[in-house]
Amino acid sequence: MERFYRIRLSSRLRHGLLLFSLLIACSLLSAQTIRVDATPSHVVNTFIPTEALGAGIDRLNASATDKLFTDTVMNQVLTAGWQTVTYRQNTELFVEAWHWNPQGTWSDPGGKGYFVGNPKPGDFVRHSFGYFLPHRGFTRNDGTDAFGYSRITDGDENTYWKSNPYLSKPYTGEEDSNYPQWIVVDLAGNHDINAIRISWSEPYARRYLVQYWTGEDPIKQPTAGTWVTFLGGSVSAGQGGMATLRLASSPMPVRYLRIWMTESSNTCDSHGSSDRRNCVGFAIREIYLGTMSEDGKFYDLIRHTADPDQTTTYCSSVDPWHEPQDINDKRDQVGFDLFYTSGYTRKLPAMVPVSLLYGTPEDSANQIAYLKARGYPMSYIEMGEEPDGQYMLPEDYGALYLQWATALHRVDRTLKLGGPVFQGVNRDIQVWPDAQGRTSWLGRFIAYLKAHNRLNDLAFVSFEHYPYEPCKIQWSSLYDEPTLISHILQVWRDDGVPPNVPMLITELNIAWNTGESFVDTFGALWLADFAGAFFTAGGDGLYYFHYVPSGVHSGCGNSMGTFGMFTMNKDFQIKQHTSQYFASQLITQEWVQPGNGSHKIFPAASDISDPAGHVLVTAYAVLRPDKQWALMFVNKDQQNAHSVKINFEDGERTRHFAGSVDMIAFGSEQYQWHPSPTGGSAEPDGPALKSRISADAKTTYTLPKASVVIFRGSVQD
Repeated sequence: MERFYRIRLSSRLRHGLLLFSLLIACSLLSAQTIRVDATPSHVVNTFIPTEALGAGIDRLNASATDKLFTDTVMNQVLTAGWQTVTYRQNTELFVEAWHWNPQGTWSDPGGKGYFVGNPKPGDFVRHSFGYFLPHRGFTRNDGTDAFGYSRITDGDENTYWKSNPYLSKPYTGEEDSNYPQWIVVDLAGNHDINAIRISWSEPYARRYLVQYWTGEDPIKQPTAGTWVTFLGGSVSAGQGGMATLRLASSPMPVRYLRIWMTESSNTCDSHGSSDRRNCVGFAIREIYLGTMSEDGKFYDLIRHTADPDQTTTYCSSVDPWHEPQDINDKRDQVGFDLFYTSGYTRKLPAMVPVSLLYGTPEDSANQIAYLKARGYPMSYIEMGEEPDGQYMLPEDYGALYLQWATALHRVDRTLKLGGPVFQGVNRDIQVWPDAQGRTSWLGRFIAYLKAHNRLNDLAFVSFEHYPYEPCKIQWSSLYDEPTLISHILQVWRDDGVPPNVPMLITELNIAWNTGESFVDTFGALWLADFAGAFFTAGGDGLYYFHYVPSGVHSGCGNSMGTFGMFTMNKDFQIKQHTSQYFASQLITQEWVQPGNGSHKIFPAASDISDPAGHVLVTAYAVLRPDKQWALMFVNKDQQNAHSVKINFEDGERTRHFAGSVDMIAFGSEQYQWHPSPTGGSAEPDGPALKSRISADAKTTYTLPKASVVIFRGSVQD
């Protein structure tokens, strides 16, 4: 039975509520003003579209490259308006060596070892591939997931993990103890242990520690715990072979265990003594961990299997030694000749990567020499790919960075080198504390360069931006983007990035996994809001990801989505635009003036909020080379349009748009995504609505619900 309750309000209370509502309404009406601080000295940033508005081309399925690199597809992609291009390197995320040129030489005359590509142009390089590393120590990392496995717990005593030789004294010029190499074992839960067996390969560790972790997760939460050396876990005169250590007098609960290696035997591995890289670093065949009885009987807890279901291990680095049979020809790193001649680069200088984590300095130097010999223009050189996602310590990355910088600058002193190409994060990246207690990854990397008097080798800092966790995105997530991007830019500056070093986001989208938020109007609003907030906060260049169509596929649960601006069929033909295509056009062709003119960003403030205090309308003001002002508004209100007045304030003077003003709007009235179990489609599918307004000081401008709107025109003198 339903019950109905009636609350009777006194006339005084009703009058009070009505008065309160009217006051709120008047307050909201009086607040609908966008204020642009147009004081010439208050410019917060400047940028040039051909240099600052880019997009990224990543590794593709081998069957897709030839179909996506066609004039039919490319010409449609170019209409989005993005300018410079960055070539994304995916091989290092998969723990692979990269043969950027299929033609080259192996270090071992038998045709294996360390591969160096040929710097002299020959055959047209259309495809290039990665090669799995047989001395890998990762079960998985932030790039590999279910691809490959670690050789430390694969159950095969004939295989082994080996650390990167370029982190040893012959290459760093410093003692190995400055660059400790490590292995972490994750037992997936607490287990009672008191003993370990390490089956060392060559070279083995003469000095090392075996430690346990006191916190929850040393990989994801490296500052929320401490590594403690077992009572029997300190070894100062290791002899290699099968080393059995009684770690504690009685079993104790442990989940994470670390072997911390600081002195190598410098004995040669199974590849022989002809190459000194075979005789430095550290190598382990297999680890056995568990309990040992008083009579010496060992009980092992490790799951030894040659697949991702093995007991998980992580490692500090991996030796890039490999063989021809290790090729991964299912995924194509687009050949540089195809990349540069296809038309996607618009003949503008492109950002290119070098393989640093799993490559050699000689190979990277040859790569740059090849590109220069071909006459391909380069803007920036990214050094490696996501060292934080490979769990590399900043000093190790720094040691490789300087070796590569030396080799690359021998080819061309003017090259602009940078990194570290961080994963998309919203906060400072933390690592295990060093001897001084410092935990900031970037802070320690900057300190490393300074300590070696090489800060000038850092021409830019690059990172990725994927602000939201997949499958947890709500419409209200839109409120957060301006704060997220301005915060992380300030974090990097606080970490010590010099003011004259540009900060570039070289890969970006809503999240690192796809879903409908990419293709519906949410995706358009987020992209416009991000771009405006990024430049307002002082960012120097952004690269939208992914430039070429990638197709609609399953993202979160049964939700279908895509990275990118198009849907396509199974033959890689473009079917429709996604909302981010239209947002891209608004940013690159309406908000900014296409070309190489300098644009000035000025602060713009909005106080249009909901009752919870969320800013519903954000505004971004740019003074273009053609002397027109362009204001980009993002109305995040799903239900309501908003009317605003626009003031340009310069000291004590307030000015307004005057004469003909262009209005370009795109939102829920121009685009609706309709999902289906096999993909989805849009109806309507754009385009943006264009109109003109005759404006003066009294003009009120309407922002449709859930929309991106640009007003562009001249301001009265």
